[in-house]
Amino acid sequence: MIEEFRDTGDRAAFDTEVCILGAGAAGISLARRLASSGLEVCLLESGGADYEQPIQDLGVGDSIGFPYYPLAQSRLRLFGGTTAVWGGRVVQLDPIDFERRSWIEHSGWPFGKETLAPYYAEALRSLDLEVTDGDEMLWDRLGLPRPDFDPDLLRTSFFQFDDQFERFTLRRCSDLAASAKLQVLLHATVLDIRANAEGTAVESIQIGNLRGGRGVVRARAYVVAAGGLETPRLLLNSRGVHPRGLGNQEDLVGRFFMEHPHARAARVHPRKLWRLLSLLSRSHHREGQRYAVLTRGSEALQEREGILNSAFTLSVRQHPGTRMPPGKWLYNELKWRVPHDHRGRSLWWFHRRAKRALGDRLGLVSRWLWTKTPRQGLYVVARAEQAPNPASRVVLSEKRDAFGLPQIALDWRFHEIDKRSLHVVMGALDSELQRLSLGRVEPSPWLEEEETPWVMDPLISNHPIGGYHHMGTTRMAASPQRGVVDADCRVHGLGNLYIAGSSVFPTSGWANPTLTILALSLRLGDHLARSIPPLRPSGC
Repeated sequence: MIEEFRDTGDRAAFDTEVCILGAGAAGISLARRLASSGLEVCLLESGGADYEQPIQDLGVGDSIGFPYYPLAQSRLRLFGGTTAVWGGRVVQLDPIDFERRSWIEHSGWPFGKETLAPYYAEALRSLDLEVTDGDEMLWDRLGLPRPDFDPDLLRTSFFQFDDQFERFTLRRCSDLAASAKLQVLLHATVLDIRANAEGTAVESIQIGNLRGGRGVVRARAYVVAAGGLETPRLLLNSRGVHPRGLGNQEDLVGRFFMEHPHARAARVHPRKLWRLLSLLSRSHHREGQRYAVLTRGSEALQEREGILNSAFTLSVRQHPGTRMPPGKWLYNELKWRVPHDHRGRSLWWFHRRAKRALGDRLGLVSRWLWTKTPRQGLYVVARAEQAPNPASRVVLSEKRDAFGLPQIALDWRFHEIDKRSLHVVMGALDSELQRLSLGRVEPSPWLEEEETPWVMDPLISNHPIGGYHHMGTTRMAASPQRGVVDADCRVHGLGNLYIAGSSVFPTSGWANPTLTILALSLRLGDHLARSIPPLRPSGC
């Protein structure tokens, strides 16, 4: 059942078994899982069925560290969340990403990849994708020759792509509207998460709408699935019992913010251009499914050199410092000026598909020709892992939103190992290209500049800063001294409060987080279904 909370009067009350805060990919997947197990669920969404500017403005905040995208533009507040403009990249984390790496402080998940393996498979099937690890076995299954890289230096991995437009928006979720076990409240912004007097459990959620209506939701268990920025904001703002916020007894809520920063890592001077472009062609198709390849430092190289699991692609790009083409400039200017409602998102989707179709049609020939122009060359575009850094954090601001709640400020920081990892991997790539007589690599000068933490280059991508991936701000760890939630995603010290989404990632790897978000949500759903036998109350 779908209900508009903005049409509900003051002091509305709702009772349910599980209350989920946030209807993005995590919240929707979890709600489906719980409803299918027989539990009654109330799913709260601050936005509506489509984009609305006043709701979007609730996400306004400041960047006080390394320059970042405007925070209100970095997430969408509507049913389906930011997946409404998701690029569809689907990939698993690597086994090393889960491991405690002695050379990376604060690394290590409470469990290994094998714990998530069945949930990864289920998540892939839910997206109508082939169940694969995305590893190098795909070269053989795609009928393609593998790059002859030394596996002690470089490895390759594959993305898959979910090409279903707006998979998680309300128009694609009719099953939720039809479910007798699930109620969705739209325009229900969470104002406070209230704990009991002892501070050991959550008693209720206070909600409001921009028309002045207020309400309360009571449940047996609560799950915050509001993203890597809004989730810590909600916890930090809930100070009725714990003055520092819920789950923040060790001052860890909001810390360890990680992105996948993008960068121009090097220029490639090819000796055998066609072979090099063919070897690492970016797009492949098999039985109606699409794949893209990237390269990363091997596990052996990471351990030997003490570096992160950063990855890269080879792309034809304008030389640094040249003038941006008018078409790209216009696209970047209009990207956030056009409302992100269904019509605006459809235009974005059409542009994306048209650009991809043109690239597929022209293929390697166009890339080969582009490198022959004086304005363009072959460059390494990095998709880097960031080391978990407690100084990189989300904090509350003195500014207030339309509900009078403190906004956030993002203090995004880099660590020395972030940049050094790219420098080492560029050295490995140079060594391999020269060994294979394919060319040589010229690392970008900023990698040698000690005072420069990172360089954002608007010519390398439509997302020149990072992937809009907000991770780590309520990290998972076995003890409250090292993290905010435990291995079951339960907030330490609170018996019935859980968190879903990439904010629980202890480390980020290089992989886009959506598939791991889905896998963790399915796993959390199973845990809650075992922990909370249905009581079959009167309903939410």
